[in-house]
Amino acid sequence: MRSRPTPRVLVAIAVSGLLLGAAGCTSSGPDTSRPTLVKATAQTVTVADASDAAARSVRVSTALFASAPGAIVATAGDADAISDAAKAAASAHVPVLLTAKDEQDTKGGAAVARELDRLGADWYQAEGDVSVDTDVEQRKAPEGGDAPESTRASRQATVVVADASADAAAVATAKAAGAEVVTMPEGVTDPAAAPDVVTALHERRQHQTVLVGAAFDALQDPEWTVRAAEGGFQLRNGGQRPFDGHRYVALYGAPGAPALGVLGEQGPEATVQRAEQVAKPYRAESDELVTPAMEVIATVAAGDAGADGDYSTELPVSTLEPYVDAAHDADMPVIIDLQPGRSDFLSQAKKYESLLKKPGVWLALDPEWRLTKDQVPLEQIGSVSASEVNEVSSWLASLVREEGLPPKALVLHQFRLSMIQDRSALKTHPELDMLVHVDGQGSQPDKQATWKALHQGAPEGLHWGWKNFYDEDTPMLTPSQTMADVQPTPSLVTYQ
Repeated sequence: MRSRPTPRVLVAIAVSGLLLGAAGCTSSGPDTSRPTLVKATAQTVTVADASDAAARSVRVSTALFASAPGAIVATAGDADAISDAAKAAASAHVPVLLTAKDEQDTKGGAAVARELDRLGADWYQAEGDVSVDTDVEQRKAPEGGDAPESTRASRQATVVVADASADAAAVATAKAAGAEVVTMPEGVTDPAAAPDVVTALHERRQHQTVLVGAAFDALQDPEWTVRAAEGGFQLRNGGQRPFDGHRYVALYGAPGAPALGVLGEQGPEATVQRAEQVAKPYRAESDELVTPAMEVIATVAAGDAGADGDYSTELPVSTLEPYVDAAHDADMPVIIDLQPGRSDFLSQAKKYESLLKKPGVWLALDPEWRLTKDQVPLEQIGSVSASEVNEVSSWLASLVREEGLPPKALVLHQFRLSMIQDRSALKTHPELDMLVHVDGQGSQPDKQATWKALHQGAPEGLHWGWKNFYDEDTPMLTPSQTMADVQPTPSLVTYQ
């Protein structure tokens, strides 16, 4: 894992072009003898996420060009004109600007006019039926214009486009500026869920980044999204988003404690091998890629109060590290599980911050073992308030964001509605994928009833997990039965 990077600067560019890119403009006007690129740093993330392509075209021009002798102008929605404009821009090394459709029959294009002025342009070439209310001369672009003056190769941008056909003008501008263009997969709007985009941003992490497309308006923290991708970590089957196209089969337990689950029946390397074997039959049954995983109990609910009186034994980080390292080497995620007794989840989670700072190390809260001051393990079933879960999720999301880590999973164990109080008040975070793990054991009709009951009234956006017990289930489902009988199909299946 690389060291913590320098904080980045997130730049939201106004359509007017008055923000970012004034470099090169002086009271006497910019030097327009040849195009120049904006002197953005590798820490700059620009988001061009306006709802219309015309506004986005201006934003991309503003992000990439400090000045240009001219520009090619077309009308949004005129595919033929935009195609011709792209060819002309490639030859002249100038941006493509679009006027909005409702400006086509009138002399308008105010945003384009302002951008031409900011660029210090002497001319613009019109493609199709378009005109701009500007004093800049309308004429044909000169053949074979000079390439832009780049500050350094490392300053040239990586432009991530949500939909290349919808933003053909922005793509043309990026290519004219010498930028690298990466297109999101169809239907995917989160760069963390796009393996090729993560790879490109990692390989070009010394470059500024421009995100282009209305779809990126849904990104709550584009700066963190880009920084996490630059770290380069990807899940075994690609991408960084835990439950986007991924399914996991995990071994559950505590190191050196076979009675608490199968993970404790062998050492770290043997656990990796066993997890691979347990996950293997799921691949033929799953419509999503299956990855083995570990869920390691870090704090174990205890029958006696202990020195601190919290009825929870906190394993040292050094005991967990061999499992985390073995899983990391095998491209397996590790879930750190907390059974806090009379302590609280946040206090215990912070004890494992050094592990949670690693990519691919996730967190699980087990409310069964979250007890009040007059409860003891195995005599009562514990519970947790949504507000306490929210404290943990906010802390974990902040850790992910501040460290530039990829998204993490937050797993909530539950087999009774009372175990998570006021569940509808659970808060979501873009840095976290939240999963409810249904831990019921016993007969399959009872387990199915629990599964269905917990789904009723559940908050939107949750993912779901299922547990198979080797000894307590009667009978335990096979992989084929787990995939067929448990609906919706769980994103995480653990074995205890």
